Amino acid sequence: MKVFRLILLFLVFGCSSSKVVSDYDSNTTYSKYKTFNFYEDNGDNLNDFDVKRITNYITSKLKNDNLEQDNLPDFFIYFDTQTSTVRNNKSISIGLGNRNVGVSGGIPIENNKVNEKLIIKFIEANTNNLIWEGSLESKVRKKRSPEQREAHLKVVVTQILEQFPPSN
Repeated sequence: MKVFRLILLFLVFGCSSSKVVSDYDSNTTYSKYKTFNFYEDNGDNLNDFDVKRITNYITSKLKNDNLEQDNLPDFFIYFDTQTSTVRNNKSISIGLGNRNVGVSGGIPIENNKVNEKLIIKFIEANTNNLIWEGSLESKVRKKRSPEQREAHLKVVVTQILEQFPPSN
C-alpha cells in the first residue's frame, strides 16, 4: 500500500507543470569531479527531518553516478528552500434578483497551499565558485504528513539532479 501511494504521488508530481531550471558554468569539465560533501548550514528554511531527507536523496543519486562523499571534496553542496503563499482568487458567489433589483455575495474558498522552491547548488571546493545550480518550484499543501513530505522531496530532488551533470 505504501508503494502504491509513493507511485501515485510520483505520477501526480511528475505530471505537474513545474519545470526544473538549471544553470551552470559551460567552461567547466564536470568529469574531473569525483568527490563531494555538504556545507553544514544547509536548509536554513527547512526542518531537521527535511534536511536529512534531502541530504540522503542527493547522496544516493550522486553515489549512483559514481561520485564519492569525502571530507576533502572536489565540490560542496548547498541546498535550501524559498516559500511564498499562493494567492487565493477563488470564491463561491451567490446572487438573487430580477431585472431591476439584485443581491449577491461571495464566500472565499480557503486555500492552504504554498509555492516551495528547492534550490541545489554545487560549489567548487578549491575556488569557492558556483559550478552548477538547479531548482524546482512546486505548489504544496502547508500541512503534509511525513510520508507526503518524504515522497514529494524525493521526486523533486530526483528531477533536479537529472540535469546534473549538464551535457555541454
